[in-house]
Amino acid sequence: MDRRIALKNIGLSLGYVVAVPTLVSLVQSCKDTPAMEWTPDFLTKEQGAALMNLVDIILPKTDTPSASEVNVHMFIDKFANEVMEQKQQDFFKMSMSNFLDKALKDSGKETLADLTAEDLEPVLSNALKVTKEQEIENFEVINSYQGAIENGETDKLDEGVSRFAFANNLRGMTIWAYKSSEYVAEEVLEYLPVPGEYIGCGDLQELTDGKAWSI
Repeated sequence: MDRRIALKNIGLSLGYVVAVPTLVSLVQSCKDTPAMEWTPDFLTKEQGAALMNLVDIILPKTDTPSASEVNVHMFIDKFANEVMEQKQQDFFKMSMSNFLDKALKDSGKETLADLTAEDLEPVLSNALKVTKEQEIENFEVINSYQGAIENGETDKLDEGVSRFAFANNLRGMTIWAYKSSEYVAEEVLEYLPVPGEYIGCGDLQELTDGKAWSI
């Protein structure tokens, strides 16, 4: 499917609630940071480089810019650092570490700095290659794990489930961040900086030619 069509139809389905001013502030701060000068706030430099490769695997350059070209990787790093609660940060770091360890093992490489998109793509693909039933089971295991952690119990998450959790979360955040970027918000989605008449039950096809609102 053409990405422009897909982005028109996809909605925000993540478990994060962010005030619009906070979201705009994050987007703006990423916009003002040149890619070559970026230093992650939450991740290590090597993890940041891997994140940049991963978001471009999820949303590569086509008729629209790649994810990294609109600074999705910067957004995710800032979001994790400034918005996520401590337990979410810990889970993100843990699941990302397990994911990257798998990429190192499968590629035979020793350091994160050596990982390429070609090393990361099969790990991402395999992590997301689950049936609907497996997805439900994975979320049940994840919820059980998080409950045990909150109760101060010692628990360990299955590595396969951990990689699924990271890949699934990253995919959702990448699409969300991409939709929130200035270029996509104004050039791909429907953008109205000054709201006008409120039409509560209007047909989206008639109002915006089928495009979702960017904000």
